[in-house]
Amino acid sequence: MQRSGAERNPSVGRALRIGVVSPPMLPIPPARYAGTERIVTALVDGLHRRGHHVTLFAPGDSHVECELIPTIPHSLWSRGYRGDLGAYVNITLAKVWSMAGGFDLIHSHVDTMGLAFARWCPTPVVSTMHGRLDAKGHADLLDEFYDVPLVAISDSQRRWFPHANWVATIPHGLDLTRAPFGSAVGDYLAFVGRIAPEKGVADAVALARATGLPLRMAAKVYDPPERELFAEVVAPAIDEGVVEFLGEVGTAQRDELFAGALATLMLGAWPEPFGLVAIESMATGTPVIARRAGALPEIIDHGRSGFLIDDLQEAVLAVERASAIDRRQVRQRALGRFSVEKMVDEYERVYATLLGSGQFAPDRAEPIPVMVDRRGSRKREQSEPVLETASRLEAS
Repeated sequence: MQRSGAERNPSVGRALRIGVVSPPMLPIPPARYAGTERIVTALVDGLHRRGHHVTLFAPGDSHVECELIPTIPHSLWSRGYRGDLGAYVNITLAKVWSMAGGFDLIHSHVDTMGLAFARWCPTPVVSTMHGRLDAKGHADLLDEFYDVPLVAISDSQRRWFPHANWVATIPHGLDLTRAPFGSAVGDYLAFVGRIAPEKGVADAVALARATGLPLRMAAKVYDPPERELFAEVVAPAIDEGVVEFLGEVGTAQRDELFAGALATLMLGAWPEPFGLVAIESMATGTPVIARRAGALPEIIDHGRSGFLIDDLQEAVLAVERASAIDRRQVRQRALGRFSVEKMVDEYERVYATLLGSGQFAPDRAEPIPVMVDRRGSRKREQSEPVLETASRLEAS
């Protein structure tokens, strides 16, 4: 039985003083399209409801029930900033560092940019990785900061780095109970996200053409590559009557879009670390047709909550079969697997494990020992992570 929102995980035992670090791009909660920031919102609200003393480090235009420490006066993207984020992440981490002694634990959501901070901060830091980790330099970073406790958001995200210090894999959770349920099978296809090649925009348009179903797109178009793709692929489809473009929409309009669709499309051929669109669509009862890539096979049950496809021909077959899926079961499975309460449970378990493991000592000022091989490269003295998984620690 699921516990009420105010009830703390028994493994924690006491209220914790938790500092939560959010990126500087968007406020908490975000007004529209966002990924990391929506999860941070759900997490801090959930921890606060359970009686933890939560302090959120986020842009000053955030509005939360817990304590807020503004890192910058206004979120970067709300004022049109599209430049490098490094300086503002450093400002954020400097604010956290100055107050680190006031917390039992700090939870970072600035991805690999917070690894050095996490290693040397005198307070225990756990870092959730929200993005893909196969970009240039990430492998070296994860190898260098092998001792930093990390949380993955899917098994797919962590699969290339088995020796990193993964303490848990915790799927995202959202308050999906308020999503409208679409019991009737819709007569259009839905797309929500960014106008970017990795999101499968061209394939979504091609599938709409192939099936004769209209494609309703709710998407943001900010960066130059997004604008170029829109002009090249989406604009002609709008002129043809294949696409109805809604732009960037709010939560209510987005959920109504999901609920009224025959299926939601996620056809990008990239290793998506999670896929919030999938669980949001399924919460309305609408199945998801997705390319079998990244974390989506962990989220979508083929034939039950959607279809996993490998090419456009299979996608056409999936559209033909989408109406046969039980939409009520789609919703029930989403609400059961991806709730805020389940996510907060898992994070509380990680916090309790890390704080009770003895791996975090107050005096972390000594440099981490390294050795040099004959080629001059640095090697860590221990071949395994300091912490491998929460379950392994608990077993020991």
